[in-house]
Amino acid sequence: MAEVGVHEAKTTLSRLLRRVAAGEEIVITRGREPVARLVPVGEQPSRGLGMDSGRFAVPDDFDAALPDELLAHFER
Repeated sequence: MAEVGVHEAKTTLSRLLRRVAAGEEIVITRGREPVARLVPVGEQPSRGLGMDSGRFAVPDDFDAALPDELLAHFER
């Protein structure tokens, strides 16, 4: 695992990102103290449309006016 200082990370970010994309992990340090780690994102799970179909129904009064006592809390 490579270590680079904050200044070097700022000036060579594009190069560091290419290394990370190739699978390398890089630790960013400030005064020899690790403060962050750049790691590859990896595969993102696919999100198919309609996965949650039927799990929630929008009520008929969804856009109805709020009762006055509830609306008063938002208008303070």
